[in-house]
Amino acid sequence: MTLFDDLGEDVPLRGRPQRVVSMVPSLTEAIAVSVPGVLAGATDYCTHPSTLDVPRIGGSKYPKLDRVFELVPDLVLANSEENRPEDVERLRANGVPVWVMEAAATVPQALASLRRILTQAFDLAEPEWLVHAEDLWRETPPVRRRAVVPVWRKPWVILGRDTFAGDVLRRRGVSIVYGEHKDRYPRPKLDELRSWFADGTADLLVLPDEPYEFTAGDGPEAFPEVPYTLVSGRYLTWYGPSLVDAYHDLRL
Repeated sequence: MTLFDDLGEDVPLRGRPQRVVSMVPSLTEAIAVSVPGVLAGATDYCTHPSTLDVPRIGGSKYPKLDRVFELVPDLVLANSEENRPEDVERLRANGVPVWVMEAAATVPQALASLRRILTQAFDLAEPEWLVHAEDLWRETPPVRRRAVVPVWRKPWVILGRDTFAGDVLRRRGVSIVYGEHKDRYPRPKLDELRSWFADGTADLLVLPDEPYEFTAGDGPEAFPEVPYTLVSGRYLTWYGPSLVDAYHDLRL
């Protein structure tokens, strides 16, 4: 059967996939929880579920494609932002079906995309966790805080417009200062970042532990006397079953 991924590309499957390689940590978790036993490989950064025991294929940006071919998958899962188009094309050129999930800008968009993968590619009923996550994240409450959210330093890289993490925060009552910036991930100087707190535009510094691992000793010292909170990067950026726990954990 031929399905179409989020980018409109053909995904020619020979029935329900039985050997799946995931090149995206959050998709790995979603598949492991929803379709136990089908994962044949995952990236080195696929840390959840913690009990996952499958062959590793390297990183998302630079996977070891020869290792993927050795695993003989009948489906590879990728993401338009996390994975390189040239890797996807090489897989397809070698006869491997690839489903590319579009980089979601909102929680509902991510959950809708996951529903398509699970119900179409795997012929599942809607998983309970997905229905629950949709209920939890449906509302957008009034803004309570205004935040600056770095995701990297040296150089500083900040959450900007149309990001999944930005929508997660907005649905917990936190808007991001760079939410209307022309770039999705602006790279402002530190003085500019500090100025938002000095003039009262921002009142919270949100520091995730991935992709850069901010800690109490690495990050807050650059913003003296600024209120900050350390959060799980997984809860902020992963789409999948973790969204249920993320809703309750992200009380900012």
